[in-house]
Amino acid sequence: MNLIEKLLIFPINSIMKTIDISLIITLLFTGLMAGFFFSYTFSVNFGLQKLKDKDYLLAMQNINKEVLNPVFFICFFGALLFCIVSSLLSIDFSSPKFYLILLGALLYIFGVFVITGLQNVPLNNLLETFAIENANKEDLQKMRTIFEAPWIFWNNVRTLSSILSFLFLIASSIK
Repeated sequence: MNLIEKLLIFPINSIMKTIDISLIITLLFTGLMAGFFFSYTFSVNFGLQKLKDKDYLLAMQNINKEVLNPVFFICFFGALLFCIVSSLLSIDFSSPKFYLILLGALLYIFGVFVITGLQNVPLNNLLETFAIENANKEDLQKMRTIFEAPWIFWNNVRTLSSILSFLFLIASSIK
């Protein structure tokens, strides 16, 4: 074995187990998603709330289109996939580590993924079908009322869930 193999391959094979690699990837993706939701909650929403109804609705329509990109999908679905994989790889009912990983996974699965599908996506779809350019002032105000408060509430749930998920996963990696 040459020096490069000793430095790069040997430590991975001898020190890192599959669960460790899976957990690192899980931490990366859940950390990125927690940061995404945190940033949105504590900066983007504050800026958007200052916009007039029409501008707010147009901005949200554009954001909802632009977020559907490969990088977001890799992180969003990658966190889901690796939460499940890490949970399955760590099954040991006598180990606190397993329960920390499982709790982190469940928080992401239900508090982020399921909430997104059941709450935020339907609101986004409703907004997408709304013809902003043809709407009068009352219709714009009504749509904003229907959309904004529930969307922000459920996004805050996703923010809290993703942060807690990330924290439980971090705790599981501390020896």
